[in-house]
Amino acid sequence: MHRPVQNEEERYLLHQLHLAASLKEDSIFVPGTQRELWKLRPDLLFVFFSSHTPCGDASIIPMLQFEDQPCCPVSRDWANNPSVEASDNLEAPEDKRKCEDSDSPVTKKMRLEPRTADGMAHHQSFGNQESGPNSPDVSSSNLTAEEPAAVTGMAPGGAKVVDVYRTGAKCVPGEAGDSGKPGAAYHRVGLLRVKPGRGDRTCSMSCSDKLARWNVLGCQGALLMHFLEEPIYLSAVVIGKCPYSQEAMQRALIGRCQNVSALPEGFGVQEVKIQQSDLLFEQSRCAVQAKKSENQGRLVPCGAAISWSAVPEQPLDVTANGFPQGTTKKGIGRLQARSRISKVELFRSFQKLLSSISEDKWPDSLRVQKPVTYHEYKEAASTYQQAWSALRKQAFGSWIRNPPDYQQFK
Repeated sequence: MHRPVQNEEERYLLHQLHLAASLKEDSIFVPGTQRELWKLRPDLLFVFFSSHTPCGDASIIPMLQFEDQPCCPVSRDWANNPSVEASDNLEAPEDKRKCEDSDSPVTKKMRLEPRTADGMAHHQSFGNQESGPNSPDVSSSNLTAEEPAAVTGMAPGGAKVVDVYRTGAKCVPGEAGDSGKPGAAYHRVGLLRVKPGRGDRTCSMSCSDKLARWNVLGCQGALLMHFLEEPIYLSAVVIGKCPYSQEAMQRALIGRCQNVSALPEGFGVQEVKIQQSDLLFEQSRCAVQAKKSENQGRLVPCGAAISWSAVPEQPLDVTANGFPQGTTKKGIGRLQARSRISKVELFRSFQKLLSSISEDKWPDSLRVQKPVTYHEYKEAASTYQQAWSALRKQAFGSWIRNPPDYQQFK
C-alpha cells in the first residue's frame, strides 16, 4: 500500500452511517449529544497500515556515515560543476559520476542492491529511530512550509549524516524547493509535495501531506462531517519493514502542524502513534525485489489497483489506469467506466444515504442551506471548512486544490 486510502474508508463509513440511520443493524456509530449527529463507538480505533514509508516528506530519511550509500561517492569536480544537474534517482551519466574503484566491495554491493522504480537502492540499516543509539540529531518538529531546512547533523554516537534517501515527490509551485545539492542537503524537509515522481505533475498531494492533513481534519472528509459530531482520527500509523526514520515520520505527520491553533471545537492536532513493523509484508516492494533475479530487469509500478471496502454491494473495485478492469476506449465516459471509489460514485452513495432519511431528520447544515452540487455539499460542512481554512493559513498555504469547476456535478 503506497497511498492513503480515504476513498475506500469513506465508502465504508457511508455504509455504516446508513446502518446507523436506518437502525437496521449494529453500526460502528452511536448517537451523539447533538441532534441527528453521530459519533464513533468509544471502543473502536482506526489503525492505518502502509507497507512502505509514505511518499513525500516522511521519505526523506537521513543516512549515517557508516551506512552503505545508495550511489557512488560524488567527486568534488562533479559537485562543483554547475552544468551537471542533480538527479532525483541519483543516477548521473557514467562519464560524470565515476567510482574510484569499480571492484571495491561497496561498488559491488551497489550493483547487486535491489532498486526501486525511482532507481534508489533500499537498505534496512536505518531502522526504527525512536530510541536507538544512533538517532541523528535532525529535529525539525516546529517546521512549517515557510521554514524549510535541510537534513543535517550528527548522531549521538558521533556518526555524521552524509546523505538522505530521495523522494520522487516534487515540491509544489510556490514552495522554496529542493537545493539539489549532493549529499544530505539535496532535499529540504517540511515542504508540501505532489506526486508522481516521474512524468507530468498532478494535483495529487503526497501521501505524507495527506496523512498530516488527516491528523488535523480527520479521515472522514467533508461530506461525512454533516452527520458526525466529531472527526474520525487515526489512532496509529504502522509502516512495514522498509527504509524508515521515526523522526522523519514524526516531522511529516505531526511536527509540521503542531502549532496550528484556533480550530473549531472537536478538531485538533493529534498525537497519532507511529510505529514500524519488524515483519516484511509479502507483497511489498522490498519483498518483491528480494525475490527478483538480476536478469528480470527493473521493477516498475503497475497500472492496476485493487481496492476493497467492507460493504455488501460490490466490495471489490479492480481498476487499470484509473478505469474498471475491462473498460474499452468506447466505454470511457459511461457509468460502467466509473470506479466505485471515484468522487462521483461516493457522492451518489451520500445522496442515497440522504434519500433513506426523512428530511426533517437531516442535520441542520443540510436542511438550512439546501446544497445541490458536490462542491456545495462540501462547502456546507462549515466546521470542517473552518478547520481546513485554519490549517491552510497556518501550515499548508501552498496546498494545491482542484478548481471548483471539477466539483460542480450533481
